Amino acid sequence: MMIIKMNEQTVHDNYKLLIGSVVPRPIAFVTSINAEGVVNAAPFSFYNIVNDNPPMVMFSCGRRADGTLKDTARNILANQEFVVHVTDEDNIEAINHASINAPESVSELELAGLTAVPGSTVAVPRVQECPVAMECRLEQHVPLGHFDLFIGEVLSFYVRDDLIHNGRIDIGKLKPVSRLAGSSYGAIGRIFDLERPVYGDQ
Repeated sequence: MMIIKMNEQTVHDNYKLLIGSVVPRPIAFVTSINAEGVVNAAPFSFYNIVNDNPPMVMFSCGRRADGTLKDTARNILANQEFVVHVTDEDNIEAINHASINAPESVSELELAGLTAVPGSTVAVPRVQECPVAMECRLEQHVPLGHFDLFIGEVLSFYVRDDLIHNGRIDIGKLKPVSRLAGSSYGAIGRIFDLERPVYGDQ
């Protein structure tokens, strides 16, 4: 087995190893608003759950080549709010289109043909077409160098009626899409259950 030392290769080569190894990655489709009220929308695959009480999610947003913040990061720092949506098979093409490098004055939602709906607990709109949305208040921002980490407390959940049964989401109906490497994505394949082992008399 080869050993690859991070300090002996380029940042880009390290990035390729990371995104090719940490797979599949869920995709957060994040909306935010700027001072003029323009809705920004972008997908992020450096994303996951970090706490349950209170419920929190995190995602990391890369910076531009010159080190400046992207629109999503700047908006969240200014407004302290954002909305995270689940990326699913029905919307993946539109969400991918929203990753376009549009000017700050142009809403990616409009370019992608998606619909903004007013939020209930935050001023940031959610996306009508997405099956799950989480309205978040910024809990913590951690600059990491080339990326900025955002942790948000989830204030409200929106879940499409047919997806939830006895408080649980039906993964088969949700059809989430994950990010792999390069231009590759993954859909849910074989699903299986494993019971957690119990040690001794626990």
